[in-house]
Amino acid sequence: MERFKFIATIGTATLATFVVAVPAVAAENAMQACGAKYQAAKKTNQLPAGQTWNQYLAQCRAGMKSAAPAPAAPKSTPAVASKAAAAAKPAVARSNGQPSPAQKAMYDRERQCGKMWQADKAAHKTSAGETWPQYWSACNKRLKT
Repeated sequence: MERFKFIATIGTATLATFVVAVPAVAAENAMQACGAKYQAAKKTNQLPAGQTWNQYLAQCRAGMKSAAPAPAAPKSTPAVASKAAAAAKPAVARSNGQPSPAQKAMYDRERQCGKMWQADKAAHKTSAGETWPQYWSACNKRLKT
């Protein structure tokens, strides 16, 4: 279970980084382009009187959005589309929200190991410095066999 949580956390962090990084790169490119235009306009005294950088940036970004062509949708053949749809479906759809038999067995082992951990900890039978994840890993391996 701990391994699953770890993998899920890493996957989520990777996805979040990608989702945040892509717009950030686009925003950074807009900042650089607008910054260069602002500096050029400032040098040639072509800025409207009293216009601030933030006002110029907002105006520049709006101009960039309207000038940018809409991205073309990728063309896909029906065979590719059906393969993509099949890949998106889970192998076993669980519409009832109940855990699978393997998940139930893992939950039972986790509860049983938790009771053993509490008893061993109270009786001072655990190794010095042993943590729950270490105990759970060893106990889970013992109970699986």
